[in-house]
Amino acid sequence: MNPEEGFRHELKYRISYTDKALREKVQGIPVREKFRIRYYNNDFSYLVLEKKIKNNTLCRKVDEQITEEECRKLLAGEIAWMRDHPAPLVQELYAKMHCQILRPRVLVSYIREPYVYRAGNVRITFDSDIRTTLYHKEFPEERVIAISTTNGPQERILEIKYDAFLPEIIRKLIQTNTLRQTAFSKYEACRCYG
Repeated sequence: MNPEEGFRHELKYRISYTDKALREKVQGIPVREKFRIRYYNNDFSYLVLEKKIKNNTLCRKVDEQITEEECRKLLAGEIAWMRDHPAPLVQELYAKMHCQILRPRVLVSYIREPYVYRAGNVRITFDSDIRTTLYHKEFPEERVIAISTTNGPQERILEIKYDAFLPEIIRKLIQTNTLRQTAFSKYEACRCYG
């Protein structure tokens, strides 16, 4: 099984006292960033700290694997260990938690069905069963009680990501001449509950 296939959880970090990230998303601010911790299929042996950078329509991600112990310390507010961590991304989050008062905000869970087409490094994903719960200190946990943000399990989000070019065969399959690009934010959808 692909490690990204199945149930995916993301703990989203935001500047909680001003909700800057939510306002930037809603207002369509073209250049923004977010931090999150991801894990798959309730497997805490593979936790990833990720920074997603959005610059107009371009997106870039930087990530670093962290341990379950590091994750639990971070979420408990014990962040001194991050200052001298060997990963620059962990050090950056530490600085932003200090300077911008960045704190965990929401847990987003969903089922991901991924497909990869090697030419052009095309990643096609179908996300469904998008669920939310407000952040609580027991994360990560084996059982997450969450509520649905969709109208039912049949609703799916199709995402097509590629590096330099979208191959003609994929373009024809998805019939790009009849589709229009839209933005959908799982974070925004999940924040409507708090």
